[in-house]
Amino acid sequence: MRFDMRTAPPDDDALAEALLGPTGNLRAPAARVGRALIVGFDEATYTRYLLR
Repeated sequence: MRFDMRTAPPDDDALAEALLGPTGNLRAPAARVGRALIVGFDEATYTRYLLR
């Protein structure tokens, strides 16, 4: 799932649902890479952002 915070920011409920797990904690893993916040694991996404 990808959110474009500049042109189409999600409402607070949609963002919280994507970022928080069932216990209310931030989903893991989470990494801030530049201006991107990557939450959860997707190998292609980590490769794209970490191997720039």
